[in-house]
Amino acid sequence: MSSIGQYDRGLVRDLKGRSFTRVADWSPQELLQVLDLADDLKRKQQAREEHRLLPGRTLGMIFQKPSTRTRVSFEVGIYQLGGAGLYLSAGDLQLGRGETIKDTAIVLSRYLDAIMIRTFAQTDVEELAANASIPVINGLTDSSHPCQALADVMTIRERFGRLEGLKVAYLGDGNNVCASLMVACAKLGMDFASATPASYRPAEEAVRIAREAGGSVELTDDPRTAVAGADVLYTDVWTSMGQDAEREERLRDLAGYGIDADLVRQASDKAIVLHCLPAHYGEEITEDVLYGPQSAVWDEAENRLHAQKALMALVIR
Repeated sequence: MSSIGQYDRGLVRDLKGRSFTRVADWSPQELLQVLDLADDLKRKQQAREEHRLLPGRTLGMIFQKPSTRTRVSFEVGIYQLGGAGLYLSAGDLQLGRGETIKDTAIVLSRYLDAIMIRTFAQTDVEELAANASIPVINGLTDSSHPCQALADVMTIRERFGRLEGLKVAYLGDGNNVCASLMVACAKLGMDFASATPASYRPAEEAVRIAREAGGSVELTDDPRTAVAGADVLYTDVWTSMGQDAEREERLRDLAGYGIDADLVRQASDKAIVLHCLPAHYGEEITEDVLYGPQSAVWDEAENRLHAQKALMALVIR
C-alpha cells in the first residue's frame, strides 16, 4: 500500500502539528507509525519514485552545535518531500544576541512550517515548542537525541524483522544517545542493558521513564555482562561536543568499555553493531568492527534521512 493511501485514513491528521522533542512523549503506536512510513519512503527513494508529500513547505534548521548527519539528512529530506530547508546558524539570528526563545518561536512560526533545532539545553527546545504554533523537532540536546533513536530502531527492525524480544546492549558513556535509545527500546518491547562506569550511568529520569514504560533495563559496570546474548551492540563517542576539556579524564575512565572483535564474539551469533557517528577508532570502537560484517552503522546513518522524512511528513501541516 502506498504511503499516501495508507495515511489518508486519518493517521496523518492524528500527528499533524505535533512536536517531537523527546521519545518519552510519543506512544509506541506513534513511533511505529513513523517507522512504517520511513520504510515506505525508503523503498520509494531507492526506486526513484517521487514522494513530494510536503510541497512548498519550509523547514527552519537552527544550529547551535555543528553537524554532519543532522544537517544533511534534514536538508536533503525536506527537499525530497517537495519543500525547502533554511539553515539558521544561532550566530546569525537575533537569538544569538539576546532575543528570547519565546519571541523567536512566535516570529519563526509566521514564516516557517516547522523548526528543527540542534542545541545544548533540553529546556530551550521545550520552551521553543511551547511557544511555537508549528511543530518543533529536537535535532539533539545534551540530554536527548530522539531522531537518532528513530533511525536506530528502524535499522534494528530492518535487520531482524521485528523489535519485540530483542536485547540491545549499550556501552560507554550513558549520554543523550543512550537515554533516548533506552526509552525507545522500552516502548517498543526490547530489553536494554547499559554497561558504563558508575559515574557515567544514564540519567535517572530516562531509566525511570523506560522502566515505567514496561521495559527491562539493566545497569552494570561489566561490558561482558551487558553484551551476553545481545542482538545489538551500540556505542557512541566518549567525548561529546562541549566536553573537550575532559577528554583525557574520560579516556581513562572509559578504558575497557570499547567495542572490539572479542566483545562482539560475546554477543549473539547474529548480533549487529551500531554507532551514531562520528567514530574515534581505538577508543569506543575499533575500525575493524565498524567496517566488519556485523556492522549496520552505514545503514543506520542512511536511515536518519528516511526516519526524519517520515517524521516531517507526519507532523508538518
